[in-house]
Amino acid sequence: MSAALRFHVNLSILFTELPLLERPAAAAEAGFTEAELWWPFDGPTPADAELDALERSLGDAGIALVGLNFDAGNMPGGDRGLLSRPADSDRFRANIDVAVGYAARLGCTALNALYGNRVDGLDPAVQAELALENLALAAQAAHREGAVVLVEAVNTVENPLYQLDSAKAAVEVVDAVNAATGLGNTKFLCDLYHLAKMGEDLPAVIAAYADRIGHVQIADTPGRGQPGTGELDFDDLFDRLTDAGYGGRIGLEYKPVGPSADSFGWLPRERRSGRGNA
Repeated sequence: MSAALRFHVNLSILFTELPLLERPAAAAEAGFTEAELWWPFDGPTPADAELDALERSLGDAGIALVGLNFDAGNMPGGDRGLLSRPADSDRFRANIDVAVGYAARLGCTALNALYGNRVDGLDPAVQAELALENLALAAQAAHREGAVVLVEAVNTVENPLYQLDSAKAAVEVVDAVNAATGLGNTKFLCDLYHLAKMGEDLPAVIAAYADRIGHVQIADTPGRGQPGTGELDFDDLFDRLTDAGYGGRIGLEYKPVGPSADSFGWLPRERRSGRGNA
């Protein structure tokens, strides 16, 4: 396992046994120094008190936020992003400066923009055009803070209405946004779980798109548990990422089999400190 790779926890799916504001301390107790989050607030423009409370929780625990999703709607209710949906576009735009500003305040330089579900009866081209407009706005805002915008493919086995279900589809959107903005700060979020769930050849994806990968997330298939609970060969995949030139972060975005704190046996404790591996 290359020392260039840095591992951190997604606190929206791990340590959910605890309230959100207690999760950073639990992550620190497990040896982590970095974390990522799905948008953790109700609505696109949370109150300052909510933003401040999360910042304090992370700071008190010594956890650096390294990844943040834009508001993606009601995720438990089935939403998977807002930016391609005409009825939700204003909500996404209202969130852009809030999310980018909060990320900048916490030193976070990666923002994930979930593309959104298909709208029945609407021409897919209309959604694609709107998505390009909104992603360009997000990329421009992120650029002002030295941050990148991430676009990922999500499996349609579990998310049947999601529109980007392959690495190729996600990378085409990444390339279109970069062409439209000329900024080059939109990247591919290579989520190995979602791609494997769609039956993609993961080594081929890594080889083909290594130059566009801005972040990697992992979970084992088929159950989305921690590495070792399924069928993926993570040692090989990590080696392939390193050989392809990826030296960035690996987000642990899995549903732990058992308590979260007991799910890290596959990852040596010394590998859980992002600062130590930087």
